[in-house]
Amino acid sequence: MQEGRGKKGLPEEKKVRQIRETHKLLQVLGGKAKRKKLISPKGMDVRPMMEVVKGAAFAMLQSAGGCPASLRPGRWLDLYSGTGSVGIEALSRGCSEVHFVEMDPWVVSDILRPNLEWTGFLDVSVIHTVRVESFLDRAEQFVGKDGPFDYVSVTPPYTQVDYGVLMNQVATSSLIGEDTLILVEYPSRTDMLDSCGSLMKIADRRFGRTHLAIYGPVWAKKKRKSDISHQAVSEISA
Repeated sequence: MQEGRGKKGLPEEKKVRQIRETHKLLQVLGGKAKRKKLISPKGMDVRPMMEVVKGAAFAMLQSAGGCPASLRPGRWLDLYSGTGSVGIEALSRGCSEVHFVEMDPWVVSDILRPNLEWTGFLDVSVIHTVRVESFLDRAEQFVGKDGPFDYVSVTPPYTQVDYGVLMNQVATSSLIGEDTLILVEYPSRTDMLDSCGSLMKIADRRFGRTHLAIYGPVWAKKKRKSDISHQAVSEISA
């Protein structure tokens, strides 16, 4: 495992060096690092979240958190990090710390870490080079005095996971608290449950073949409904 601040964590898996090409197509959409370009791999080995989807995801989370104009501060867990695009967006918009979980050592060393250095967020980031399943199995090692995470993003490679098994593992993890907001990206023809442990589904949107679901506490659903109602009234009055 590699970390931005020198703490010890899960052991890093054995590295296998590969010659792979990169390009800069992604960018940070909002906050302190807005418009900064991010490195991503060419090809589909790592499939970053589309920017239109990422923008919508953060708008949904900000609404659910009761602050439509900004992200409620907190700690973020980015599962299946890849380029780090989602976690970096969270840091740019005000999160205090992000834990990135990515199993591919090349992606970590040549993509994720350089992106964190370029955006200036390495010192508030913790990188775990390990499989998500293994990380969740040993979650109690990471809660400590800081408690559960405020946000969790779940953006796996669609064809390589069983969403039912994965979400059950997330739901039973000690990294999830009663006020955690969970963002899940999933493909069409996938049945997502109406709850994730004690958290309820508070939003579910479709973007072509990509879907976004957000799970959170009851108060977040009420805030989101209130924000939507205020927005509708404003549009009618305009």
